[in-house]
Amino acid sequence: MRLPEITPEELTGGGREVYDALRSGPRSAATADLKVNNIVGPYGVWVRAPAIGGPTQALGAAVRFAGGLPELVKEAAICTVGAHYRSKFEFAAHERLAQIAGIEQRHLDALRDGGQAEFTGQEAIAHRVAAELLESHGMSDETYAAAVAEFGTEGVIELVTTVGYYCLISLTLNAFEIPLPPGWEDPFPDGS
Repeated sequence: MRLPEITPEELTGGGREVYDALRSGPRSAATADLKVNNIVGPYGVWVRAPAIGGPTQALGAAVRFAGGLPELVKEAAICTVGAHYRSKFEFAAHERLAQIAGIEQRHLDALRDGGQAEFTGQEAIAHRVAAELLESHGMSDETYAAAVAEFGTEGVIELVTTVGYYCLISLTLNAFEIPLPPGWEDPFPDGS
């Protein structure tokens, strides 16, 4: 961990505003089961740089809660990103959300273990979009056409934005070596 833990009581000014926005927005209900005193995940980084943290958390709220993509689709893409970057916090947090959304554990295990997840339907397209963006930095015409046919142009924009946002989160978590909260299982215990 490269940054010391920080509690809400230690925040002032813009950092406190970012924290208050996190706690009053849709994430508050989504993270109510996180019983920790410090600010966890990328938010513990972003409250320290409120000029970036405020707009970043607002984008995240839009990606997670304002778009029209089904949770299953978003979580397939997010878990693909987390596994690609071997981002412990990211993958652990979203593995749970992916299970709730209906993604089978065998697919999450395959992603975590670096294998080929055999998704079907919408989640297969979301995974393919994310994997191509991560591996080739673009999307094949075939994948783009399949994504537009399934999600429409607006949905593809949301999906690509979701992938990009979770790349930012994964890189933030990895760069600052953000630890897992107590009691969370490490999805990548070998350190790779």
